[in-house]
Formats: sequence, C-alpha cells, structure tokens
Amino acid sequence: QLRLVESGGGLVQPGGSLTLSCAASSGPTTDYFTIAWFRQAPGKEREGISCINKRNNYTYYAQSIKDRFTISRDNAKDTVSLHMSGLKPDDNAVYYCAASTVAAHKCSIFTMAYRDWGQGTQVTVSS
Repeated sequence: QLRLVESGGGLVQPGGSLTLSCAASSGPTTDYFTIAWFRQAPGKEREGISCINKRNNYTYYAQSIKDRFTISRDNAKDTVSLHMSGLKPDDNAVYYCAASTVAAHKCSIFTMAYRDWGQGTQVTVSS
C-alpha cells in the first residue's frame, strides 16, 4: 500500500493562489501509475478534479477547475502538485490526493479507481 501525504492547504483570499503537494512513498515492489486530486466540501460528495499519469504525463481536468488549476509531477521527489489560481469560495473543501497502481495509458478522476488515499488538507477561500 502506498503512503500519501498532502500539504500546502490553508486560508487564501478570493482570487488568490495556492499550491498543494502530494508526496507518494512507493517501495521497490509497489509503484503507482496515476495520481488524482479530489475535494470534498461539507455536505457534498467527494469530487474528482484532476489527475496525471506518471509514465506519460497525460493530464485531465474537471470542467469546474479547468483553466484555473494545473497538475504537475516531480518524479525525482516523487511528488505531484496542484497549483490553484483564481480561487473562489466554491473551492472551499478538503483536498485529497489518491494513487492507483493499476497500469493505465491515461488517468481517471473517479473515486472507485483509487485505493490509496492521503489524509487530506483543508483549503479555505475567504476574505
């Protein structure tokens, strides 16, 4: 099982930016193919917002955050970042990263595609 740790959450004003980081610890016999970011606002279902394929850099964005958020990876550090700009109060949520060890050519933002999850980091957008 992979160990995932998110960081970078916090309080930001509307229109501001924040970068989240997901550190994935993979061992010699366990490696991941894709990592995705999800978020869950109070009283709402968990929403997949972006994903990246570690092998070919394929990325996917949900319409709700497209053109505002950018996902990227640093293989040397084994981290995946989510740079968020133009933040809105609707972006208030706990943000989670998740990893899949299933081989894939693309990536998915469906929760059922992921087994390993981080503990989440809170993002609060407020003036």
